[in-house]
Amino acid sequence: MPLPTPPPTLLRDAALFLDFDGTLVPIADRPDAITIAPGLLPLLERLQAALAGRLTLVSGRAAADVRRWIAPLEVAVAGSHGLELGTKTAPRSAALEEGLRHLRGLQAEHAGVLLEEKPLGAALHYREAPGAEDACRAAVTRVALSTGMEVQPGKMVFEIKPADGDKGTAIQTLMQRPDHAGHRPVFIGDDLTDEHGFAVVRDLGGSGILVGEERDTAATHRLRDVAEVHRWLNDACEEMS
Repeated sequence: MPLPTPPPTLLRDAALFLDFDGTLVPIADRPDAITIAPGLLPLLERLQAALAGRLTLVSGRAAADVRRWIAPLEVAVAGSHGLELGTKTAPRSAALEEGLRHLRGLQAEHAGVLLEEKPLGAALHYREAPGAEDACRAAVTRVALSTGMEVQPGKMVFEIKPADGDKGTAIQTLMQRPDHAGHRPVFIGDDLTDEHGFAVVRDLGGSGILVGEERDTAATHRLRDVAEVHRWLNDACEEMS
């Protein structure tokens, strides 16, 4: 059965968690090529006020990178798939540094492959080099095995990240904060990496909203694309005003 469109009343008394790429901004060929719609920052500001601060961006990007794109607006960010929750990041291990050298070499060998280095891991994007998919998968698998990290597939990307957390565990942690406790969690996301978050908000009695095409998912509602996400969030703000 197709997932229904969420009602605009869904955000009343909610704690809202938003993915970034593919949810708030359209996915671009390169992470640094995204565009921020003129109305996005005012919309996030309105949401933050309407929800009394219960708004967090939960992104696969490094937290500092997300903050750079939304500056000067100050919104809570859980970066690196929720593994960055504002705590000081530990130095990279020698094994990870060696793994990054291997991934840099693969990037140099395959035109169009982009290595995105993050505080807690890395991502190999092959959107501009689809023929390099198998090489990227093999490379990140090798690095994951040598570092004790895990591979996280995404849309035209393979990532390595610590195995002790994901977007779902980040949402669980945030929901324990005094200003979030007792509120209903709502998470909006588009990628396979967002399924952890959908499962957690479902288990906490909340709602997950999938952005994009129908698929097997733990989400309970669906919006077609980024533009519809913006329209729905604007409608939800109107309902809360």
